[in-house]
Amino acid sequence: MGNRETLAYTLIWIFLYLKSLFWRFRPRYTVVKSVFFRLAHHLNIPRLAAVTSYNFDFKLYMVNKVASVNKALDEAVPLREPALKIRESMRYTLLSSGKRVRPMLCLAACELVGGQESTAMPAACAVEMLHVSSLIQDDLPCMDNDDLRRGKPSNHKAFSEGIAVLTADALIALAVTKMAASISLGVSSERVLRAVMEMTRAVGTEGLIAGQAADIAAEVVAGALVGGGSDEEIERLRKYARCIGLLFQVVDDVLDVTKSSEELGKTAGKDLVARKLTYPSLMGVEKSNEYAKKLNVQAREHLQGFDSHKVAPLLSLADYIVNRQN
Repeated sequence: MGNRETLAYTLIWIFLYLKSLFWRFRPRYTVVKSVFFRLAHHLNIPRLAAVTSYNFDFKLYMVNKVASVNKALDEAVPLREPALKIRESMRYTLLSSGKRVRPMLCLAACELVGGQESTAMPAACAVEMLHVSSLIQDDLPCMDNDDLRRGKPSNHKAFSEGIAVLTADALIALAVTKMAASISLGVSSERVLRAVMEMTRAVGTEGLIAGQAADIAAEVVAGALVGGGSDEEIERLRKYARCIGLLFQVVDDVLDVTKSSEELGKTAGKDLVARKLTYPSLMGVEKSNEYAKKLNVQAREHLQGFDSHKVAPLLSLADYIVNRQN
């Protein structure tokens, strides 16, 4: 082996070592990578993209996953009798222009541990149904009294308070039914039961207290369970999801005081008016943004050791959440 080839492999080894060592400090890692590629170019060494980096098209991933989830949700609530009005109400909010972050987290967790999208789709639909049911309830006059959701009138404004309450109940029941359908796709009844327990706990008293941290943790864990993840993998993903849940809440709180209702698709500034305890009210917007970035770093740390290709969606979703604008 010539001197140039020896130097090339030495540089690659050093870079990979620095990459793992400085995982928590991505700006520094970017500088190291840039230096490596400049040295490689100077020495006329071909860039070994497969070894040193992995280009993941998150935008394309999102488009494909959202399309798959929307199709499955549409099929899950056909517009027919009985209870035609309730079904119309369910579809009105369920099929509105949501970001589908929660179903994507569920699907990505399943695929990370070796499962298939088709196996996790019932669980992904279930977590979105539970999420939408909570949005309908949150908007009710007896709760947050919000007239706007996802850029259009809230469910109780489009239908009625009574229909909205029944719709939320129907979505919870349908979520459990969809989750149970995973058994027909080859998921063991024991794993399905564990997934149902995770999700129902998130919408029960424990979940109400813990907020989005418990909510999102349940969604990721459900995906890992139906995907066949080991207990060790599931717990690592649970820790990742707890960071993501807190991150989601911090960003939500910041956006509530920095964006308009038109930008958010829901009423802005309502937490401030209601004098709710939020991250910006406790530490200010700047410190809240810093905390969000810290949570993103912590979330990524819990994913170290997973396959670099399969973990890319969850890493990208963390970046998407911390940088979202609505």
